[in-house]
Amino acid sequence: MSIAETNSRLQALPLSNIINEFGTPLYVYDGNKIVSQYKRLNDAFSGVKLKVKYALKACNNINILRLLLKQGSGLDAVSIQEVQLGLQAGFSPSEILFTPNSVAFDELVAAVELGVQVNIDNISFLEQFGHKYGSSIPCCIRINPHIVAGGTSHIQTGHIDSKFGISIHQMRHVLRIIEKEKIVVNGLHMHTGSDILDSGVFVRAADLLFDAAVSFPDLEFLDFGSGFKVAYKEDDVTTDVEELGTIITDRFRSFCKDYGRELELWFEPGQFLVSAAGALLVNVNVIKQTTATVFAGVNSGQNHLIRPMFYDSYHHIINISNPTGTPRIYSVVGYICETDTFAVDRKLNEVREGDTLAILNAGAYGFTMSNNYNSRLRPAEVLVLDGKPHLIRKRETMEDITRNMVEI
Repeated sequence: MSIAETNSRLQALPLSNIINEFGTPLYVYDGNKIVSQYKRLNDAFSGVKLKVKYALKACNNINILRLLLKQGSGLDAVSIQEVQLGLQAGFSPSEILFTPNSVAFDELVAAVELGVQVNIDNISFLEQFGHKYGSSIPCCIRINPHIVAGGTSHIQTGHIDSKFGISIHQMRHVLRIIEKEKIVVNGLHMHTGSDILDSGVFVRAADLLFDAAVSFPDLEFLDFGSGFKVAYKEDDVTTDVEELGTIITDRFRSFCKDYGRELELWFEPGQFLVSAAGALLVNVNVIKQTTATVFAGVNSGQNHLIRPMFYDSYHHIINISNPTGTPRIYSVVGYICETDTFAVDRKLNEVREGDTLAILNAGAYGFTMSNNYNSRLRPAEVLVLDGKPHLIRKRETMEDITRNMVEI
């Protein structure tokens, strides 16, 4: 869903029809938008052997995974449970990259047994991996380039104080371990952060990765992570993936020529593929005016969409019940016993009790970060494909809340 559109309709289907059928709060995803974003990325890097590994932590509903599988996508998984979910969705083990951090070594062993590509991000595990498998199982290595990039400190992963990856300055140590343990390294990986505005960040990271790759003779791919910035508000600055595709493609092809063979170029988009495709639909429970603020209190909260509270992220909000109403200023807040604020002093078409608001760009890190705080129920999910809505996750019930409780 484009921010510039009215958003009262989704693929020519009125959102009011979806609300009448499935109720609120409700996550709605535009499947056609996900497919178009996938194709856009592939087109931007058409000059190389591109492999897209969807970061399923962004939105992990099995129907979303299968939609991307049909397009030819692989997966980037960060937990053994995500690996298992990917396999259940139908992905072959070879198309799943497992990039955990701070896990037990047993989780890497489990991933190897499942046949997925393992990505190692610390020297301790690299040594253990080599000692256990030697040259029998190849692995990828995640490098920390010491580049500060990303929208906030929460999503910057490539700086010197980050817990992610092996420092670029430790490559000599890494090479000694590889030689001693006879480890086959078939890939190098780098991810600097999310919401990256400057294409130059990717270029600097690419140059570092190219320089490091020369020391690894068995490479099959280089993984540049992701972090493409998408629009969250009108006229927002975004990553120009077409421009980036031209720049990186030229540099990658030049590197492959010097390296002696053509490698695969991997990216791990999550937000880029699903963010703009999703909206959280909520109903307004109450309009509350204080001496300083007019609050629109809705039937949702940080338990459903925590990004505005956790990352201070902006989400465009529209009143789909009163799209031509007089604009007024509101703070949109949730029903959780915390300060869970979706928007402060936001201009919206006049909001009335009972109206439905659409919180946009909720397709990434919305439902996957949701929880049951205050014993609140998580919402249902609906996927719209070719104009038809499909329920892809049932709304929770109190039975879901108490299912694993053990009474004594």
